[in-house]
Amino acid sequence: MWTYERMLQYPVKIKNPNPSLAKIIISQVGGPDGELGASTRYLQQRYSMPDRKIVGILTDVGTEELGHIEMVSAIIYQLTRNLSEQEIKKSGFDAYFVDHTTGVYPQAASGVPFSTYTVGVKGDVFADLNEDLAAEQKARVTYDNILRLVDDPDVRDPIKFLREREIVHYQRFGDALRLAQDNFSDKKNFYLYNPAFDRLS
Repeated sequence: MWTYERMLQYPVKIKNPNPSLAKIIISQVGGPDGELGASTRYLQQRYSMPDRKIVGILTDVGTEELGHIEMVSAIIYQLTRNLSEQEIKKSGFDAYFVDHTTGVYPQAASGVPFSTYTVGVKGDVFADLNEDLAAEQKARVTYDNILRLVDDPDVRDPIKFLREREIVHYQRFGDALRLAQDNFSDKKNFYLYNPAFDRLS
């Protein structure tokens, strides 16, 4: 399906461990608007898409999101490497440490584990693409919030890259929605544009 290169999409080279930052950044692995949910959503939605170009967009973005999981996980790993017991306790990382040591466990910053309840797959081209547009904006806001809390330039740099990619993904899904509107809005299967499916009137 794709060729995997053993390198990150964008370099992550963090000099100073900081478990306090890891506790908030982990939301972009397994939080409600994180990369794990995004990649799963897009790669599953593509099966019910009626147009090969739209399938291609979902495949491209979904596989790129897999690379973003790697990047965010590398950030968390580097922020939590070689911690002393004192650093773990002082930073408030101890609750996470008890359950996962310094393994990268997919969860939200609040501590809620990843759940597929955050993955929207409806099987309708318009519902799913609008879900995707909203998802990219929510992920962008999460990165905005992380940037408000992070001062370390080694951490900010890859986070800014990831934020920019959310904007690009939003634009790609906008292209996909325009394709769907141009090509499929007159088909009876897509009730959004077909009054014959309006059972409420």
